[in-house]
Amino acid sequence: MKIRFATIEDAHAIAGNNVELAMESENMEISFEETLEGVKKLIMDRQKGFYIVAEEEGKVAGQMMITYEWSDWRGRQIWWLQSIYVKKEYRRKGIMKMLLEEIIKMAQQEGVVLIRLYVHKDNKNAMKAYKKVGMKETPYIIYEMEMEEKIV
Repeated sequence: MKIRFATIEDAHAIAGNNVELAMESENMEISFEETLEGVKKLIMDRQKGFYIVAEEEGKVAGQMMITYEWSDWRGRQIWWLQSIYVKKEYRRKGIMKMLLEEIIKMAQQEGVVLIRLYVHKDNKNAMKAYKKVGMKETPYIIYEMEMEEKIV
């Protein structure tokens, strides 16, 4: 198992995994084409974030996306873990833990103050996995507001 930064060649596999992730974790159908475009934009622009992948025999077995938040309270960066996914045939082999351990190493080297993630309230399996690797629930609740597309 090799853990590495994702490249543009991984975009199709990552986008496919994200489509599966949305269905499994939130019972939501998302567009492969839009997702592929989003994955490519992130891979091509490190200021947006980055993906790491677990590769087994030339295939993406698992992935983790990192995006950034600046904490003015702490004067340091927070990393958000997103799009965490391990393909079904590779589960229960410690891949998510290996991805997280790599991110922790990188975060420590970069002086990151916190690693955070959000999880759908009904995704009990994910919550169990996150607690198992040492993450803890916080008192925060996330709100959001969708922006209407502006036609130019």
